[in-house]
Amino acid sequence: MDLWFSEKYTDGVIFSIKVEKQLTSVQSEFQRIDIFESEDFGRILVIDGYLMLTEKDEFIYHEMIVHVPMAVHPDAERILVIGAGDGGVVRELTRYDSVKKIDLVEIDEMVVKVCKEFLPQTSCKFDDERVSVYFQDGIEYVKKCGNIYDLIIVDSTDPFGPGEALFTEEFYKNCYRALKDDGIMVNQHESPYYKNDAIAMQSAHKKIFNTFDISQVYQAHIPTYASGHWLFGFASKKYHPVMDLNSSKWNDLGIKTKYYNTNLHLGAFALPNYVQELLKEAEEES
Repeated sequence: MDLWFSEKYTDGVIFSIKVEKQLTSVQSEFQRIDIFESEDFGRILVIDGYLMLTEKDEFIYHEMIVHVPMAVHPDAERILVIGAGDGGVVRELTRYDSVKKIDLVEIDEMVVKVCKEFLPQTSCKFDDERVSVYFQDGIEYVKKCGNIYDLIIVDSTDPFGPGEALFTEEFYKNCYRALKDDGIMVNQHESPYYKNDAIAMQSAHKKIFNTFDISQVYQAHIPTYASGHWLFGFASKKYHPVMDLNSSKWNDLGIKTKYYNTNLHLGAFALPNYVQELLKEAEEES
């Protein structure tokens, strides 16, 4: 008998991956966490029935959410990561010798425990001495911060359940206050393709556009995410993600990546017309 993991994108679209076996299934205080093994994508992390990552393509997401802002900010030393219990964001950040402090705030300790056991590829840098992990509500944590972070990375689940409050204007304003005067915030920005995802994307963009001096959106192509077309938000008090990119400085670091490079960085901000129109609609409503 064939076993399949399926995620429903719309009433008429389902994405399925054939799985060999289920490695674990746990119900935490907040959500259900599953790990599956598959031939084509390796191990798969699923939360509340929604695919979070696969071993095969997680590098795309994690490289794009980390290296884009790190190539723009000239001196990001103290970084706040909200969510990201799988460890992929931390893994990429620890590749920078210039980073002095990484504070990761994850509401669900069970996510970290499961990923450490079953996804060592992503969770391999939690023991870096620069990393501090706080198991608490990221919304409440950021309220207490003021002008201390160079970069905030919001690696949230989709805008419902435990991740819903990470898409509110109040949260983005608190992130703004937590950043230094030249700080950057990057967030996963949903897909622009299917209608409900596009509505969530527009809602997030409108709130961020209202909050930050600079608000841009960039894209990546991630095979196992809805439609394969995924967006990220780049919000900043000072730095423009294209005009302030220092390609030579980043390339001199010699960080070996599988997806990100500084030419792709520039191209990622060149969005299709339909996406530009969706973003313009959201901005005009602001």
